[in-house]
Amino acid sequence: MRLRTLHEAIMCWCKIVSFSVAILLTAVLFAAAATVPVAAQYNTMQFRYNAQHIGDYSLVAGRSRSRGQLTWNYATGSVVDSSPAVANGVVYVGCYNNVYALNASNGTKLWNYTTGDLVDSSPAVANGVVYIGSYDDNIYALNVTTGAKLWNYTTRGFVDSSPSVSNSTVYVGSDDNNVYALNASNGTKLWNYTTGGYAFSSPAVANGVVYVGSEDNNVYAMNATTGAKMWNYTTRDWVLSSPAVVNGTVYVGSVDGNLYAIGSAAAVPSQVTTPGFDIMLAFVGLAIVAYVVRRR
Repeated sequence: MRLRTLHEAIMCWCKIVSFSVAILLTAVLFAAAATVPVAAQYNTMQFRYNAQHIGDYSLVAGRSRSRGQLTWNYATGSVVDSSPAVANGVVYVGCYNNVYALNASNGTKLWNYTTGDLVDSSPAVANGVVYIGSYDDNIYALNVTTGAKLWNYTTRGFVDSSPSVSNSTVYVGSDDNNVYALNASNGTKLWNYTTGGYAFSSPAVANGVVYVGSEDNNVYAMNATTGAKMWNYTTRDWVLSSPAVVNGTVYVGSVDGNLYAIGSAAAVPSQVTTPGFDIMLAFVGLAIVAYVVRRR
């Protein structure tokens, strides 16, 4: 009788586990389908996707892949060095001395804003504002809908750098050798850090740290709140490359011909627990115990 009871308990356990696994797999499949919507809508877009510059657009790319067929093109009349940012169905990009907003579906111009010089900087879009630099030494904040200027901050050099926006702060480099942190709402300077060369590189922001390269051959890590230098790594030539930060490592190139992977000051957990799965296993365990006790 005891062996039969034990056998029945084991069989019940197998059934419960099989049923639970089926539920878990179904939930995972539904979650995966919901993660990449057919027509993703999003309010924020920055150079290389986000403030960390990871360059992975999977969450907003949709399910279909481009087949290489032209949908539309917009003639700007000049060279386009700026990289586009797409948010809420609008493409934002710099060209010559203009910032353009184009309908993402058909390329129709919605508005343009004219700066005082070339715009090679790539826009960042966050909270209804387009942030972008210009060779007229300014960083601009423009209304996403109308293109109206909300504010500008004047540096002492060209702004080739593409801004990053994090925690209501705009981080950007300038050819005056400085990295700036500006209040995203009104453009007030919060701090600046002076490097030994042009700050052409676009800052990456992760875990309260700003990472950026300089033409003084260094990669810098600065406290995002205070601007205090945390560390610098010296390469053998200019660092024009813009860092990417993934899993606690800073990836950046140098004119010395090397790509560097540098351990970051802020650790990122390598594993993320899934509370729902733990709870389900606990439920299964309790069910088995209850069954065995009841059979006794």
